[in-house]
Amino acid sequence: MTAQKKGLSRLLHYTKKVGSSIGAIGAGFYTVYRYGLYKEPNNPNNTQYVQKYCRHLCKVFNVELQVHGETAHNTPALWVSNHVSWLDIPVLGAGARVFFLAKAEIASWPLLGKLAKGGGTLFIKRGSGDSSRVREQITAFLKQDTPVLFFPEATTTDGTYIKKIHGRLLASAIDAQKPVQIALLCYVNQDGKLDDVTPYVGDLSLAQHIFNVLEMPKVIVHMMCLPQISVEGHTLESLTETVQTAMQNGLKDLHQLVLKA
Repeated sequence: MTAQKKGLSRLLHYTKKVGSSIGAIGAGFYTVYRYGLYKEPNNPNNTQYVQKYCRHLCKVFNVELQVHGETAHNTPALWVSNHVSWLDIPVLGAGARVFFLAKAEIASWPLLGKLAKGGGTLFIKRGSGDSSRVREQITAFLKQDTPVLFFPEATTTDGTYIKKIHGRLLASAIDAQKPVQIALLCYVNQDGKLDDVTPYVGDLSLAQHIFNVLEMPKVIVHMMCLPQISVEGHTLESLTETVQTAMQNGLKDLHQLVLKA
């Protein structure tokens, strides 16, 4: 194949992917209005439709999800996960029926903000040193049996390790007397090794990273759900330590399970 034909083939492939991505946004709005999710955006029953949509997004981005462990859907919990990429959102949404936290400013974004709001994203009003306000909002959702997920590392990694987690928001689980559910993610390439395209780290722009993801071969993302952690008898400090240890050990176990030596 000549260089010109290769370039044309790549352009057609990319155009198809971009078209699929735009179509996925349209499908999201269809889901929101077809099932009336916007009428009660934080109704836990809506998560079944959000999950179906997230599974569609995974196909668009050529990501195959495999879930390990069991999730207790009938037990509302505060979910936490390691954070590798913006892809974590559709992946976790496809694997579990949860609502995500997001900065309040995102609600004003064109298209995506409206889609996120209609789909039940929990918008948190953050302020300088305002963790207590965020904690109160999460507690309120949990008391309404609304499962909430956040990333306690507060930033992304390359997927090889767990950063020190920020446990302040774990207090919401104690306040609401709901368990903590840990989900761990591992993106694996076709060679059976940790994928180096999906992590959104470094100085790469979001636009460039999305382009790279659209170009990458199929990636398998493994999602491991650990046994739920009861908050009974825990202080914030002890719960944070327990979650940190469980996430570190769990990620090591997941790597041993799914990566080639």
